Amino acid sequence: MGDVTAVPHPRSEASGSARAGRLSLAAALLCGAAGAAVALLATRQKWSEGTATVAGGAFPLTARGSDVTGVPAALAVVGLAALVAVFAVRRAGRLVVAALLALCGAGTVVAALLGASDGSALDEKAAEASGDTSATVAALTHTAWPYVAAAGGVLILLAGLLALRFGRLWPAMSGRYERGGAPRTRRRAPAVDPDRPEELWKALDRGEDPTGA
Repeated sequence: MGDVTAVPHPRSEASGSARAGRLSLAAALLCGAAGAAVALLATRQKWSEGTATVAGGAFPLTARGSDVTGVPAALAVVGLAALVAVFAVRRAGRLVVAALLALCGAGTVVAALLGASDGSALDEKAAEASGDTSATVAALTHTAWPYVAAAGGVLILLAGLLALRFGRLWPAMSGRYERGGAPRTRRRAPAVDPDRPEELWKALDRGEDPTGA
């Protein structure tokens, strides 16, 4: 006898897809929200510090992430909006929004890593402090916060990839307000009692045939 290949039951396949949809949805929401929060928090921290020579003395200068680049914060906000918008669209629209979410994460990573070694923000502050447009910062050092922002971007990117892979299994925002797509049946008018004249008149006022013919 030949080998018999077991065919998975359709109900088990549907159960597996539903489970994958729930797990991926929870993971995407967690990664997207946490990534945006981490990226926004990191851009408000000190990314670099140094000194500028002012009136013969050393003047300490610091630059926050928002001073270095505004791209990570902006992309984090857009990514958070895209994460919410994923549930408001379906099919091709969901794929487009999911791709936008992934691109926001990738852009956040790139911008944060580029800003990790950037000293232009402190050079501008040194020029303002000294009054010399050619002045540059000395003893430049960088903190780990740019890499924290990049980690937030990785989480946003992961949320976008999950949306691209499993988004078709996720519910839409309007799904909870639908009732199976079945048309709502009209309520039937109560039967008219022919022995009660007032019921006959009410039926005529409603434009109904009291005889039921």
